[in-house]
Amino acid sequence: MSKAVVVFSGGQDSTTCLIQALSQFDEVHGITFDYGQRHREEIEIAKQLASHFKLASHKVMDVTLLNELAISALTRDSIPVSNDLMDNGLPNTFVPGRNILFLTLAGIYAYQLGADVIITGVCETDFSGYPDCRNEFIQSMQTALMKGMDQQLEIRTPLMWLNKAETWALADKYHSLELVRHQTLTCYNGLIGDGCGTCPACLLRKNGLEEYLANPEAIQAQLAEKCHN
Repeated sequence: MSKAVVVFSGGQDSTTCLIQALSQFDEVHGITFDYGQRHREEIEIAKQLASHFKLASHKVMDVTLLNELAISALTRDSIPVSNDLMDNGLPNTFVPGRNILFLTLAGIYAYQLGADVIITGVCETDFSGYPDCRNEFIQSMQTALMKGMDQQLEIRTPLMWLNKAETWALADKYHSLELVRHQTLTCYNGLIGDGCGTCPACLLRKNGLEEYLANPEAIQAQLAEKCHN
């Protein structure tokens, strides 16, 4: 029996990965992290979607210790979300160590479940300036987890080389564009669906959707070519 663990935030990217995984694996397990994030409504969205999709299991983990260490606009309500980069060249929504922690815990969960695949929705093509979304980092984490647990484990990143329009195309391929559009939460300000429309996450999502809806056939062809390769 094939099993996968999906790192699941309830946002557009992880929900699209989850929908795809349901067609590829016998058992799909979700893991969601509560790190005291600014847009914590996403946790409730993740619970609702996990129930909707009847996941084999859905674990919500309290990792609020991350909030104590990682100062970011996503962990401090007092820091407004900005479209400008900080002095170190990173967005102020970057949470240092977040994906290191998440993938480590997902790896432990996969070990306990007997799953040999972890799926995460990180993406380098629509790179938001987060170093822990790069393919190089993912490959390094995969190697570390396999060596540290002496077990075969693959970290799959279905969106790594897709742009946002192609991510919408992937949701549409699985007949889930409307669900992803209206029932997921990507907005840094915690608004479901189309969100606030002004934060960096909303702008990326909105521009990608408009691009896809303007020319769905061509973008589906681009997606098919990338998936084939």
